[in-house]
Amino acid sequence: MTDSASQASALASLQDWYRSPLGADVAALESVRIERQLNDTFGYYLVQVGVTETFREALAASRIRHRILMSCQPEDRVAGRQIVGLPNRLPFAADSIDAMFLPHTLDFWPEPRAAMREVERVLIPEGRVIIMGFNMFSAWGLWSLLRRRNHAPWNGRFRAAYQIEGWLSELGFDIEMREHILFRLPIRGALGPSHTVLDRMGERLWPILGGVYLIRAVKRVATLTPLRPSWRRRRVLLPSRAVEPTARGTGRV
Repeated sequence: MTDSASQASALASLQDWYRSPLGADVAALESVRIERQLNDTFGYYLVQVGVTETFREALAASRIRHRILMSCQPEDRVAGRQIVGLPNRLPFAADSIDAMFLPHTLDFWPEPRAAMREVERVLIPEGRVIIMGFNMFSAWGLWSLLRRRNHAPWNGRFRAAYQIEGWLSELGFDIEMREHILFRLPIRGALGPSHTVLDRMGERLWPILGGVYLIRAVKRVATLTPLRPSWRRRRVLLPSRAVEPTARGTGRV
């Protein structure tokens, strides 16, 4: 199995995990934040890359007219036509997409920076990208080191939000928002409604320790400003005072 096919399979396993009781609880919390971030994001085309089943309702609430769900491998559960592609080779024209949503896509793709370069390529100027990932500096990150790495979501590579922001800045993006959620332990009983106080305390007291981060960034394109001609005189090479003429050497008395 090729590396790309292996990572596409890992993303598929993440979709299966979202169907589990713990995954469904996480998806519910994430969907609320995604819907909020898309509330003031406008345009004609929104593309979600990766898992395509979990956040349908959150995307349906957005004001963007056309919503495209791109899977990394064919899915049996999806009826009709499917758009299948790889994050590092998006099947879209340059400067054609208004918004991109990557739900843990970079956690499971071996070339995250190549995927982000593709996002920059297909986004229009002032287009937006929303990236969601598991935070390595959290109880979820610690849990991933202790669990079997061949099961989702622990088989992904968790990163820190500042690392993603650094890559975005290198590509010319401006960070509009970053938030951390999911301050509860990665066990289903800890995600019940009675434990929401932990999330409120975590967002206020230790936000960097949230299990999931969300980053929204906008693509900035520098405009070229034509240079105006400079009419200032060049620097004078001779003294400013005129040299007095002299009769020396003229042969006159």
